[in-house]
Amino acid sequence: MRRKVNFQQAVILIFLVFTGGCFSSNPKDIEAFLKPHEVIVTAERYLLQPPDEIEIHCTKVPEIHLQRQRIRPDGKVGFESLGEFEAAGKTPEELANELQQKVIQLYTLVGDKPIEVRLIAYQSKFYYVLGQVYLPGPKLYTGRDSVMSALAAAQPNPMAWLDRIQVIRPSGDKNIKAKIFEVNFDQMAAHGELSKDVLLLEGDIIYVPPTVLAAIAMKIEEFIRPIARAFSGVYIVEGGGDRQVSGYGSGSSGY
Repeated sequence: MRRKVNFQQAVILIFLVFTGGCFSSNPKDIEAFLKPHEVIVTAERYLLQPPDEIEIHCTKVPEIHLQRQRIRPDGKVGFESLGEFEAAGKTPEELANELQQKVIQLYTLVGDKPIEVRLIAYQSKFYYVLGQVYLPGPKLYTGRDSVMSALAAAQPNPMAWLDRIQVIRPSGDKNIKAKIFEVNFDQMAAHGELSKDVLLLEGDIIYVPPTVLAAIAMKIEEFIRPIARAFSGVYIVEGGGDRQVSGYGSGSSGY
C-alpha cells in the first residue's frame, strides 16, 4: 500500500512539473518573428557561406557560363580566367557585381545585369527541430522556412504534445532572454489557423515536447531500464576451480 501511495505521489509531482513550470514561453515574443506574407525573402538576401554552392550565368563569357562553384572553407571561389573572389558574407547579387567589375576589363558586356549568380545548394545554415518528431535534428535553412513547413517535414510522433510546441529564437547576448512562444499544431493543420506560421531564421529551434503521460512513461522507463539491464545480463559462477558463465533474467538483449 505504501509503495502504491509513493508511486501516485510521484505521478502527481511529475504532472505538476510538466503542466506548470516546464515552459518559459511568452505570447508577446512572437512579435520578434516575421510573417511570410509581410516580408519578401529571397535568395538574393541570403548571405553566402561555405559550403554553399553557386552557379554562374553569363552567356557572353563561355569560360564561366554555367560554371558551378562550392564556396571553399576559406570563403572564396576561383575562376581560371578571372582569379579568386571572396564570396563568404556576400549576397549572390553582391558577388555578381564583383565578378562583373572584373569581367568588363576583359569582355564587352551589355544589359543591366549581364552576370547572375544563382544559389543552387543551401549547405551552410541550419535551424533545428527537436523533441517528439520522427525526423529530429538540424535542417537546412533556405530563408523561406516557416513553422508549419518545418513541423510538416519533421513529422510529430504520437508522443508529441501538439498544442504546446515551443518556437525558440536563441539570444547571443547573455543579458537578453531568448524569444519563445507556443504553437498549437492541431489548430494549424486541422483548422488552417496560420496566424503563428512565422518565418524561421538561422539558428531557430522548434521543440516538440512529450505529452504529460508520455513524459511520465519516459521517466518510468528511465528508472526501470538500468534495473532491467541488471537482471538481463550475464553472471559468472565460480566453484571448485571451474568458471561457468550463466545467463539470467530475460537474456542479453534487455532494453
